Amino acid sequence: MKRKKRVKLFALSTCVWCKRTKRLLNDLGVEYDGVDVDLLSASEERKVRAILDDLDTDGGYPILVIDNKEVISGFDEDRIREALE
Repeated sequence: MKRKKRVKLFALSTCVWCKRTKRLLNDLGVEYDGVDVDLLSASEERKVRAILDDLDTDGGYPILVIDNKEVISGFDEDRIREALE
């Protein structure tokens, strides 16, 4: 039996690529914790941005963190599918 992966999605509520990522995760039946960063309170947003600053990203959204080690920045369907196999 395959181990279930822990998936965290940092997104923006208005981002088309973020919506596509959410749709892909849902279509794949992947359970994930999602955060729409732009809908957070100012203090919560500062905390999340501090976390994101520590990740190796290009600064864009969406940002997927898988098992607290693999980071996928942007919508890359093939890479997302491969990481979640």
